[in-house]
Amino acid sequence: MKKTLLAAVILTTTSNIALADSLVIGAPMPSFADKWMSYLFEGVRDFDNKHDDVVIKLTDANEDPGKMLNDVDNFIDSGVDALLVVPTDVSIVKPIASKANRAGIPLVIVNRVPDEKTMQKIDAYVGSESIQAGILQAESVVGLLDGRPAHVALLLGALGHEAQINRTEGNKQVFAKYPNIKIVAEQEGRWDRAKALQIVEDLLQAHPEINVIVANNDEMAIGALLAARKSGKTDADLIISGVDATPDALEYLGKGLDTTVFQSAKGQGFGGAEIAYKLAKGQKVKKMNWIDFELVDKAQKDAYLLKY
Repeated sequence: MKKTLLAAVILTTTSNIALADSLVIGAPMPSFADKWMSYLFEGVRDFDNKHDDVVIKLTDANEDPGKMLNDVDNFIDSGVDALLVVPTDVSIVKPIASKANRAGIPLVIVNRVPDEKTMQKIDAYVGSESIQAGILQAESVVGLLDGRPAHVALLLGALGHEAQINRTEGNKQVFAKYPNIKIVAEQEGRWDRAKALQIVEDLLQAHPEINVIVANNDEMAIGALLAARKSGKTDADLIISGVDATPDALEYLGKGLDTTVFQSAKGQGFGGAEIAYKLAKGQKVKKMNWIDFELVDKAQKDAYLLKY
């Protein structure tokens, strides 16, 4: 099977590298180093390997918006048939869309939702509806509490990030329905395990009544459970929930982590590649393409580990 081409050098010799009569999709990516994103890239490569009439070329922006814009320019100059972009941040989608629109190249954005005005300038979006993850998390906590009172700490991703805003909103929508549940703290952990560990150590000292921790992602949830252990808390003392169902988090299910929510990185990558492929062939596609979240507890641990 042909393999996805991965380095920036491919940008300068598109016509020589691509197979004869193959479609070419340029895929600027935010960071090859990001663990969760690596599974998304696998989904893109999987689609590529299953279709001999397309070449998908990935580049690594190293989380640098300027580098990503340069990658987009190079892909446009090389004459790609479509662009498949996971943006470094949502603000960069507007200039990318302007470049793609001027060049007449279809643009698919994956995972990070642009604002409504910018959304009108792209051809399709593929991702998971973040508020759904927050709702699933909170509903799982409500079930585990079984009517007991709760003092909740929320660990937030990078403030202003679409997933941070909407996952948190989903949490709050559910908790607001239950008078026995009180949110006593909200702290920005920026998606980071080590930062969350320090935050939760401090929170458990300031608010020893905390018995629920809900994190916007698994890395922060893992940091929370490690902090709880350092603070002498047992698994029975705290309910902890995360999002993503990463392999690391799945291993912690039943060992301090109570629930997580599976966000199919591979599904988003494969789905994004499929939509870009259809657009490159001149086919019509839906504007919004949602990949559902799925709640996971220790009973489903082994089944979800097999997805990796």
